[in-house]
Amino acid sequence: MHIELTDQAIDVAAVLHRVQADGAGAVNSFIGTVRNKSTGRPVVRLEYEAYDSMAVHQLRRVAEQAQQQWPMLQKVAVVHRKGTLQIGDVAVVVAVSTPHRAESFAACQYIIDTLKQVVPIWKKEFYEDGSVWVAAHP
Repeated sequence: MHIELTDQAIDVAAVLHRVQADGAGAVNSFIGTVRNKSTGRPVVRLEYEAYDSMAVHQLRRVAEQAQQQWPMLQKVAVVHRKGTLQIGDVAVVVAVSTPHRAESFAACQYIIDTLKQVVPIWKKEFYEDGSVWVAAHP
């Protein structure tokens, strides 16, 4: 299992490499990027803040919960960025490997959906005319 919170650009290929396994017939990933619009407003940039030690702890718990729910998970990697991100930057990568695709899709979706709900990482969107803190799930 690889869990990381970083202020550096995320190397997606390196994250995918971490979940390669000989017994895995499926590698699934979610790559979250900064988009240029949110709720109809043009976004200039994002800033992510985190309670680092708790965020890493919670990311690990989410990954462990996924492994309990899908015991066939071979490897899991979750890397989340913090700091200032520009349009197109990678904010988060979740990657999993399993013997078959159905469990791979399900586990990957569970991890990204759950981390957005429980991990203490906060997102602030900046627009040309102001900024707003964004709730993970309104």
